[in-house]
Amino acid sequence: MNDKDFNLLDEPWIRVIDKDCGIHEVSLIGLFEDAHVYRDLCGELPTQDFAVLRLLLAVLHTVFSRYDENGDERLLEDSDDALERWKELWENRKFPVEVITEYLESQRESFYLFHPERPFYQCEHAKAGTEYSASKLNGNLSESSNKLRLFTDISGKAKEEMTFAEAARWLLYVNAYDDTSAKPSGEARKQGIKLPSVGVGWLGKLGIIFVTGENLFETLMLNLIMVNENEELLGKEMPVWERKKIADGERTQIPVPDNLSELYTLQSRRLYLKRKEKKVTGYYLLGGDFFDREFNTGAGFLEPMTIWKNPDNKKTDVYIPRRHDGSKQFWRDCPVAVLGDKGNRQPGIILWIKNLEERDWIKNYDLNLKIVSVQYGDKDFFVTNVFSDSLQMHASLLSDMNVSWRNMVLDSIGFCDTVAKKIWSLAKDINLSSGGSNSTKESKGTSVFFAENVKADFYNRIDGPFRRWLYGLNPEPDSDDRLYHEKEEWRRQCVGIARELGNEIIRQAGAAAIFGRTKSGSEDGKSGDTFSAASAMNRFLSGLTAAEKG
Repeated sequence: MNDKDFNLLDEPWIRVIDKDCGIHEVSLIGLFEDAHVYRDLCGELPTQDFAVLRLLLAVLHTVFSRYDENGDERLLEDSDDALERWKELWENRKFPVEVITEYLESQRESFYLFHPERPFYQCEHAKAGTEYSASKLNGNLSESSNKLRLFTDISGKAKEEMTFAEAARWLLYVNAYDDTSAKPSGEARKQGIKLPSVGVGWLGKLGIIFVTGENLFETLMLNLIMVNENEELLGKEMPVWERKKIADGERTQIPVPDNLSELYTLQSRRLYLKRKEKKVTGYYLLGGDFFDREFNTGAGFLEPMTIWKNPDNKKTDVYIPRRHDGSKQFWRDCPVAVLGDKGNRQPGIILWIKNLEERDWIKNYDLNLKIVSVQYGDKDFFVTNVFSDSLQMHASLLSDMNVSWRNMVLDSIGFCDTVAKKIWSLAKDINLSSGGSNSTKESKGTSVFFAENVKADFYNRIDGPFRRWLYGLNPEPDSDDRLYHEKEEWRRQCVGIARELGNEIIRQAGAAAIFGRTKSGSEDGKSGDTFSAASAMNRFLSGLTAAEKG
């Protein structure tokens, strides 16, 4: 990169969607200028949007740790000062773009995508690593030379090259979520040095959770965490572009950052883009910075946007990020994500929103929690899936004043799981009545396989109704009568959906299930017992009645 080209401050590269669903590419400064106008980020993948969001937050953390909303240089003195600065920005309803612009202009040299010394998020040393084509850089493909995608919406020349704007977005994505297939440097291979796995990018390790607002300004502000969970100031902000020296080593273990801008711009990979004329044709890659993913309660939990788990219940002070389960709707993980439960803990973003709500700064706010995730296969060696989900609820549910309402929601989620188990048993027994196999192996044709599919169908059917019910809850302290009514209302809905599904299973079972059959041994297990649709349905209905009253 012998010349400077494509400065991210001026060139349009971030994709956003406006209130009329129009999609635009805007520059970094342009985004902050009109964040209150845009509805959200709108990149190629929700995971890519989150990587861009972290970059934007790093800018805001850096700027507003040093300047107030009027642009006057004033370092934060204490946590009260930090919280008050957040409140003043929130009440302004749009960013003071002059102060943000002035800061970014002071860092202009670090925001060129192509630069002879400091290309953005890159280092020339990466040329010693593995060379990849543009199709691997594109997260919609993630295609390497020995692993081609057969069915894609991108083909031909579009797979071989991309615009600078596209490359800038995917550069953030690869740095955040890259799989473990990266090879050691050519020098290491020549010397026969065996290096440990580079591990996936930092965001790939997380069970990501964050908050979205009515527009991009609100989303950025709601995720702009100005103090830690103990209401203490964070460390001095130090984003990667302010480093005096660009990291050029391979796979460097670093101390856990004490500030969010450094964490949000963590260089999990050493990258270097290849270009031909005005197109990016590929890139080079090496392992980058990393730190121990185990966090000790004594050291605090700087990473605020993940669910945590305790990998060893005997070590109650040690936690690691807990990835999302792509087979489960987000609300089914609500006990872990919102409250934390045994062996888990609340994400920092939840504690932050709770803090804001209890100060009445976001009073009566409709909260939209969102998760995104990249799923990997074979020891994280390649990407298998990308997914996202969201959940809307009243922010006051997080308040300690409304713990009885929150417990009611958690009880209702548990009730859904109880009913799902009864649906599973009904489906299994009816399948056996029709001649299905009683093998415990969950393979196609067994009653267990059939029951699992029916249970998944049940969760899909209650998904929309549960979300609407949860969104409609507006907690009021000391309103036990209404709390009880809401709880009973959901139970009636849930049981009604379960009964309807049970009836459908019976109707589709056929004559063989009505007459039933007797166990014959072998795969059926103990012989002599009988299966019939009628007896299975009776058990199911009585079980539902008992659960609804319980």
